[in-house]
Amino acid sequence: MSTTAELRTITHWIAGKPAESAGDRYGDVYDPAIGRVAARVALASPQDVDRAVAAAKAAFPAWRDTSLAKRVEIMFAFRELLRRHADEFAHLIASEHGKPPSDAAGEIARGLEVVELACALPLMLKGEFSEQVSRNIDVHSLHQPLGVCAGITPFNFPAMVPLWMFPVALACGNTFVLKPSERDPSASLLLARVLKEAGLPDGVFNVVHGDKAAVDALLDHTDVAAVSFVGSTPIARYIYARGAAAGKRVQALGGAKNHLVAMPDADLGAVADALTSSAFGSTGQRCMAISAAVAVGDVGDRLVPALRERMAKLRVGPATDPQAELGPLVSKDAKARVEGLIAQGLAEGATLVVDGRAIRISGHEGGFFVGPTLFDHVTPSMEIYRQEIFGPVLVVLRVGSLDDAIALIDHNAYGNGAAIFTNDGPSARYFERNAGAGMIGVNVPIPVPVGSYSFGGWKNSLFGDQHVYGPEGFRFYTQSKVITSRWSEIEHPGVNLRFPGGQS
Repeated sequence: MSTTAELRTITHWIAGKPAESAGDRYGDVYDPAIGRVAARVALASPQDVDRAVAAAKAAFPAWRDTSLAKRVEIMFAFRELLRRHADEFAHLIASEHGKPPSDAAGEIARGLEVVELACALPLMLKGEFSEQVSRNIDVHSLHQPLGVCAGITPFNFPAMVPLWMFPVALACGNTFVLKPSERDPSASLLLARVLKEAGLPDGVFNVVHGDKAAVDALLDHTDVAAVSFVGSTPIARYIYARGAAAGKRVQALGGAKNHLVAMPDADLGAVADALTSSAFGSTGQRCMAISAAVAVGDVGDRLVPALRERMAKLRVGPATDPQAELGPLVSKDAKARVEGLIAQGLAEGATLVVDGRAIRISGHEGGFFVGPTLFDHVTPSMEIYRQEIFGPVLVVLRVGSLDDAIALIDHNAYGNGAAIFTNDGPSARYFERNAGAGMIGVNVPIPVPVGSYSFGGWKNSLFGDQHVYGPEGFRFYTQSKVITSRWSEIEHPGVNLRFPGGQS
């Protein structure tokens, strides 16, 4: 076992270079496959946050005035460097998060979509112009940057979720301070180094690691104009309330309980494949994971055996196992919480079809592993349905009709995503229009939008008015300004006390 002196220390990134912490607080970064500390990460003090925000504030005027053409050049260079470093990102994420490198590589692929959207910034930042709205008067609008923006991001996608935020913020002319999860912080520093290599000026992008002290310092800081957050619903609500109270623009994405409705006419094999993939990918640690299967009519009798058959073939193991499809959970606490909810589901009367608690991985007995788990005959009152488990647990609920399935979705506290599998067009269209979630899939289990659309949910899955990336992302990171101008040969139009309006 390594001593503290031998552990690698993960530092902040401020003003274009690694920065030591002003305090002496550190957190442990685990290798979740073996359950041992692999590194330590500096936990920012308010003074560290002040330094990062000050660097971003100092860099803002020059970055705001940088031409769109130059910003595009840097974004294109960043895109190519991300592609070049994709394998390095994947293995770095796998070592701290635990997901297989093949899964981690998907983060970069999805993040690249948003970078590519940011490369279209001249189009996305265009204003409007109206000529001769009144005699010799024209009106036009501008979209201008806010200033210093902050991102607070979760452990489950240490590269992708930051990539949902800062490329759009930077493209709009803002500067950025990222506070990533302290559980898997190294990917954020690699992002910072790649941005610098792409030509981004020092201070435009900064990273501070930390816990609640760093979060609160960002939320309270008078020089931070906007905050983006992805995480659990209780923290999202807290971020939104505290940030908005401080006068900031806030988008806070919370938890989810995503449903997949299986209609009797759907292809059973396609449904079982989709549920297995979407429920257990990344060990269920996805805000868009399907964690509730809604079987309409008698389809549940056929679906549950098909799921059990597929789950038996899944390989659980460390990221170093090239055949592994599921890795460990991120922490000991996460493992204990998931196992506790499985026990609670049994106590509440659900049928435990597959139990993942007894899994053991040879040579990794200390790892935070929980295997794929399946419950049947779950009811809406059970905690395994009500809570976002954030682990490899799929629950099956049975309903009599499509309307019953939609009512179930609508009464759930969350509204991130929902999917339907059917071969009937009218049923699909009815579901699209009536299901209460912000992202809908039709024969698509994880309906995460491409970069040119925006990502966000309803109800307790989102606090704030704007979703991330896509057109709404550009609106979130800019403020509009409308200019009304008169250029007339008449120098003195005279006094007119009427309220200004359309005049011929």
